[in-house]
Amino acid sequence: MASSSSNDSAGNDTEYYEDLSFSLFDIPVLVPVTIICILLFFLGIAGNVTIILIFTRYKEMRTTVNMYLSSMALSDSLIFVGLPSDLYRIWRYRPYIFGNFLCKFIIYLSETCTYCTILHITTLSIERYFAICFPLKAKATITKRRVKGLILLIWLCSSVTALPVWFLFGVEHRNGSLPEETNECKCIEQAARSGLLETMTWLSTLYFFLPVFCLVLLYGLICKKLWRTAYRLEGHQAATRDKYHQQTIRMLAVVVAAFVLCWLPLHVGRILFAQGNLVLYELTQYFNLISMLLFYLGASVNPILYNVMSERYRKAVCRFLKYTRVANQTLQEE
Repeated sequence: MASSSSNDSAGNDTEYYEDLSFSLFDIPVLVPVTIICILLFFLGIAGNVTIILIFTRYKEMRTTVNMYLSSMALSDSLIFVGLPSDLYRIWRYRPYIFGNFLCKFIIYLSETCTYCTILHITTLSIERYFAICFPLKAKATITKRRVKGLILLIWLCSSVTALPVWFLFGVEHRNGSLPEETNECKCIEQAARSGLLETMTWLSTLYFFLPVFCLVLLYGLICKKLWRTAYRLEGHQAATRDKYHQQTIRMLAVVVAAFVLCWLPLHVGRILFAQGNLVLYELTQYFNLISMLLFYLGASVNPILYNVMSERYRKAVCRFLKYTRVANQTLQEE
């Protein structure tokens, strides 16, 4: 909630101040948060769109793994559609001027893409497990056609499971007040009392913690398999394979760590919100602000990880940027 000035007193004056305030935070908090969000917006959009263009433009990059990654990049890009609305709400949480449909749609799209990204990471991890632990079987069963079907199923499943958001959120105003002054995009009180909020909180929690459990289990089995394979090899082949194993394990560790770091606070914040503890209200607001920043960081960090961890992707990016630069020069000369 917004902090009171030194001239405000406790008790009823605090409630009166909240009624007059349109912002949840002070300017010294809002300005740096806004700057970070704008940087994440351009970084996330540019990085994820570059991934999509590279994976669709170059034939050698159209592997089954990259099909998942390009679809996940689309999901991460769509997450940023909700960033302007979130920025508006932390600067001026009432009145909400974008209407009831946009309030519902933006939250629904964000929820859908959140589920979609989690399912992409989980499905890709399962594929990597089969590819490393059962390479012959994986080669016969993991085809581009089946991967396309799985990707469509992921989007469909995410869209359907996020549907309750349409009934949980909307624009409401305080009783006895003017809608044009106190409209807020928030959880509808009637829906919250019906138990829908608690149901969606549990669903969102399962969407996070079950995949995390699967990721830890799968990557543990993968590391075990890689260690056993390296132990059996000898000579130059063993050294080469051992180096590859270290790179693979490092990549998996970074992906899991980034996923948990960026998404865990969001789900913890949702659980706190569902509890509705007014004593922790102000603490919860600042916690949710940090969760929001980490949420958008999670949607923008994957292209950076690919550049750092994948030499093949770095070469493709350089090739793409060089082609773009030459094309721009040609257009300017014409």
